[in-house]
Amino acid sequence: MSKITFIGAGSTIFAKNVLGDCMFVPALNGFEFALHDIDETRLKDSEQMLLNLTRKYNPSIKVKAYLDRKEALTGAKYVINAVQIGGYEPSTVIDFEIPKKYGLRQTIADTIGIGGLFRSLRTIPVLFDFAKDMEEVCPDAWFLNYTNPMSSLTGAMLRHTNIKTIGLCHSVQVCTDHLFKSLDMDPTGVEERIAGINHMAWLLEVKKDGKDLYPEIKKRAKEKQKTKHDDMVRFELMDKFGYYVTESSEHNAEYHPYFIKDRYPELIDRFNIPLDEYPRRCVNQIKEWEEMREKMVNDTQLTHERSHEYGSYIIEAMETNVPFKFGGNVLNTGRLISNLPENACVEVPCVADRNGIMPCYIGDLPEQLAALNRTNINTQLLTIEAATTLKKEHVYQAALLDPHTNSELSMDDITAMCDDLIEAHGDWLPKYR
Repeated sequence: MSKITFIGAGSTIFAKNVLGDCMFVPALNGFEFALHDIDETRLKDSEQMLLNLTRKYNPSIKVKAYLDRKEALTGAKYVINAVQIGGYEPSTVIDFEIPKKYGLRQTIADTIGIGGLFRSLRTIPVLFDFAKDMEEVCPDAWFLNYTNPMSSLTGAMLRHTNIKTIGLCHSVQVCTDHLFKSLDMDPTGVEERIAGINHMAWLLEVKKDGKDLYPEIKKRAKEKQKTKHDDMVRFELMDKFGYYVTESSEHNAEYHPYFIKDRYPELIDRFNIPLDEYPRRCVNQIKEWEEMREKMVNDTQLTHERSHEYGSYIIEAMETNVPFKFGGNVLNTGRLISNLPENACVEVPCVADRNGIMPCYIGDLPEQLAALNRTNINTQLLTIEAATTLKKEHVYQAALLDPHTNSELSMDDITAMCDDLIEAHGDWLPKYR
């Protein structure tokens, strides 16, 4: 029996999306869906939810929960990763509250920035443990990583393990559609070309019937900027740098040094920036889960429709040899994006089939876009150095190179803040020297 293993399966809603999607793939009939999580209660919830779905949509699939990770991984053909190391409490709270004491504010803190840095440092060692298990019990499996920070985690796996890894996000497939809907434009039949790094990939081309739609997009965006809306940061970046970026404005507000600034507090209101957005979401999601758990877990008539998540489509392409094109995160081997570093993790069009995953060559990005990407890549590469060498100096350097952090704080404050974060996270981090 072939097996798909889902690590972090206590994320019941996401498990429903990805594994629920897989139930609609005939090529996966007879597979086992192996679920693993360290939270036994949430693990059982996800198992019961998926059992309800299999009865309704695909009884040939076996669903089984495992508390033993290696047992869950044994014989897997595909491994889906959706873990959050440290959770909302204590780690996300620490990632926000300690920087705030230094006057450093954040919105999401899961990609780069000081929060993204420490989320990476918590997570990379755990992924390396996954890789060790996989090298022993399923060495040929594909590792589909959905966990953030996408670039540093995927880059670490690809550079420092033998596991075939692809990083998957949903910002690429929703980017153009959301942009067009926000500008009251019809996305039907639109051709797009997107590349860069995760959460900062660029809509390089957007056409319909051969016509460049950027002039109309920019015209409408400039008009929309006259009133407050929820995508003001991205529209401002497009105005100044010429291209629209894939990930949301609340994310991009903290990827750059231009928007969250103690000396210019008026920018928060001007660009409608939701400071401390991620903690609010966590609190709301915890409350919502408590309210929806009964319906989600125990509803024998629970329904599902195949989502836009890439996972099931990639697995289907590998099983059937029918190619599937998607935006994936891979190493920049051979300079797929020729003006970004070769050891960076980039987000480019990829094609999946029975041969695996083949990334597509992009060439040069417009130089201003490559420059913005490099500011984030600098921190990502030093983060991987910190995680693999366990040297504090690389933790400091990663933070010192972060665009938002170094635009707000002195070098002394940045290193002191890192020390405070290391101490506060305690055993969630390895020991640095």
